[in-house]
Amino acid sequence: MTEHLNSCPVCGNQNFHDYLECEDFTVTRAKFMLKKCDGCGFVFTNPRPSTGEIGAYYKSEDYISHTNSNKGLKNKAYQWVRKRAIRSKLNMIEDQGPLPKTLLDYGCGTGEFLGYAQESGWLVKGLELDPDARARGVMKHKIDVKDPSQLHSFSDGQFGAITMWHVMEHIHDLVPTIREFHRILSSEGVMIIAVPNYKATDADYYGSYWAAYDVPRHLYHFSKSSVSLLMEKNGFKVKAIHSLFFDPFYISLLSEKYKNGWSNPFKAGWIGLKTTLDGRKNIEANSSLVYIIKKSS
Repeated sequence: MTEHLNSCPVCGNQNFHDYLECEDFTVTRAKFMLKKCDGCGFVFTNPRPSTGEIGAYYKSEDYISHTNSNKGLKNKAYQWVRKRAIRSKLNMIEDQGPLPKTLLDYGCGTGEFLGYAQESGWLVKGLELDPDARARGVMKHKIDVKDPSQLHSFSDGQFGAITMWHVMEHIHDLVPTIREFHRILSSEGVMIIAVPNYKATDADYYGSYWAAYDVPRHLYHFSKSSVSLLMEKNGFKVKAIHSLFFDPFYISLLSEKYKNGWSNPFKAGWIGLKTTLDGRKNIEANSSLVYIIKKSS
C-alpha cells in the first residue's frame, strides 16, 4: 500500500510543496514526486512505497550493495571504489579517539565493511533488511547479521560506534530508528552517517537525472542543515562533516547513463572533478557528506 506523508519527517510541519519529479531508472521507470518542507526545507519522496511494497524496488542486478555483482562497467567501478573506501571508513571511526571496540553497521549489505572491521579487531554486528544480502554476509564473512526489526534487542550503551553508509535515506521509521541509536550508543561513542547531499554541484547539473535521488528507494534527500536539525531533535550533535572522494565520479557516471543513455566516462569525470573542486571551497557542494555525530552533552 502506498504511503502518503502528511507532515515533514524532520520538523513536523504540515505544509510542503512539489520540488522535483524523478524517475526510477533502476527497476520500474515509474515517476515519483519529491516534496520540500516549507518550514525546514527538508526534501522527501511523497507518496512512497510502504514497507511491504519497497522490497520489489530493490530486486535488480543493478542494486549492487545487495547483489555484490561485478558485471559491467558500473558494477566494476562500484567494486573498485568500495575496496578502497573500506579502510578509510574504519580509519574515520578510529580517528575519533579511544572507543569501545563494538560496532553496529545498519544496512550492512553483504557485509564487506563489517568483515574488514572484524579482521581489524572489532566486535561487529550488522542489520540488513534484504535476506539474500544477509545470507551472503553471514556465509562469506561469518558475521552476526540480523533483520533491522531486531534493533530493539540491543542493550543500552552496547556500541562504541554505529555506522550507516548511504542507508539513512532508506529508513521508513526514521525518527524512531535515530532514537534507538541514541539508546544503544555508549556515552563516549560515535555515530557516523554518510548520505547524498542534494545541494551538490552535480545534483544541480543533472537535475532529475541525478543518480543519488534514486527514487523510490531513497525516501529522504538530505542537506547539511536537515541532518543537523534531525540530530539535534533526537539528542545528538553533529561534530564534524567530511566528504567521500569517489562519490562525485561514481554518481556522475550513473547520472550520465540516465540522462544520455550511456555512461560517458569523460563527461562524468569532468562533472565529478568540478564537484570535487567546488566541494573544497564549500563542503555542501559535495555529492555526499559524512557526519561525525555524538550524543549531546
